[in-house]
Amino acid sequence: MKELYEEQNGILGYRQMTIAINRNHNTHYNKKRIYRLMQILHLKSVCRRKRKTYIPSVPETEAKNVLNREFYADAPNEKWLTDVTEFKFYNGTEVKKLYLSAILDLYDRRIVAYKIGSSNNNKLVFDNFDEAVALNPNAHPLFHSD
Repeated sequence: MKELYEEQNGILGYRQMTIAINRNHNTHYNKKRIYRLMQILHLKSVCRRKRKTYIPSVPETEAKNVLNREFYADAPNEKWLTDVTEFKFYNGTEVKKLYLSAILDLYDRRIVAYKIGSSNNNKLVFDNFDEAVALNPNAHPLFHSD
């Protein structure tokens, strides 16, 4: 038990220690027994703190809330919404992803334009917006995206 504890740098608690001992030695010890023996040997698991994996940032510009959760429109091409949705699919055993960027008109809830891409980036959204503007050249909507 001490060898296994030192081998794993002291991170094993009684649950993982029980699993490791039972697998390695083809035995079946109860976790309460392992817990009791670890207490006698003064073996305690080391709880590591998780490090922050993100860098908090302050946005350079913050857009005003013009839409103000008013998700209705009185005329076509007055308010457009967009978002990107991720789809996962299998190609054999390999997991692949596709991204759908769609623009919704709030007047009649129709899709104005959509693009499908293999990566989620700004280019996908901007290409979709350019296509929507090309299909509706006289439209000057309020465009909302998160």
